[in-house]
Amino acid sequence: MEQPTNIAPSSGLPQALVKLGVLLALGMSLAAFVLGMQAKHIGAGKQSISVKGLAEKPVKADNAEWRIGVRTPGVSFAEALARLRKDRLTLDQFLVRQGFDKNNLKESVEGVEPNMVEEETASGRTRQVQKGFVAKQEITVHSKDLAKIEAAHKAALQLAADGHPVFYAKPNYLVSNLEDIKMSLIGAATQNAQKRAEEFAKNGNTKVGAMRSASQGAFYILPVGTEQDSQDYGGTYDKSTMDKVARVVVTIDYNLER
Repeated sequence: MEQPTNIAPSSGLPQALVKLGVLLALGMSLAAFVLGMQAKHIGAGKQSISVKGLAEKPVKADNAEWRIGVRTPGVSFAEALARLRKDRLTLDQFLVRQGFDKNNLKESVEGVEPNMVEEETASGRTRQVQKGFVAKQEITVHSKDLAKIEAAHKAALQLAADGHPVFYAKPNYLVSNLEDIKMSLIGAATQNAQKRAEEFAKNGNTKVGAMRSASQGAFYILPVGTEQDSQDYGGTYDKSTMDKVARVVVTIDYNLER
């Protein structure tokens, strides 16, 4: 009777399994390391704080501009222009009496255009029809003497009351060194943001680290006593008053350290 033959297991199989196990172990270790590094970076990215800084200071207008002009009607083009030039002489005399010379004045070109008015039709509707012409010229007065501009603006009311066909606007009171003001306020607003960040960090048992990013928000020129919400962008430039408040807002991100 034949004896059964014993088949010996292949000697290469255990070695392959060992190698496979080693490779799997290394792969899992590497994956754990990578995930750990990613988690560390994600956590580090959250260790920051974003704060707004605010700074303001009083400023005063140092120059002004004021618009005044003449508007005259006429049946014809030529008549409207002739009346404009006649009344312009009266305006020139007025400005001289107010203490302005030609260096203070910038005049627009003379203009004549159809005088359009609304007229009701027989059916009760309205339509635009031409009634002669109207001539117009405007002068812009520039001066660093704000009191002189203010006095001229008040005197123009009487000029119009005397029957002269003048028109005028309120003066614009301007600040010439806006960029210098803005730069000084950015520095102060940055310090304010630093203090706010430190206050947050102190209550959170952390320390403020390096600045990560910074951006300037709104820049305001406001009348004294005006309350204005701090916005990220935009701003306001008040030109109606001589005494103003300049205000700037910045947004700064800081790292936080344990």
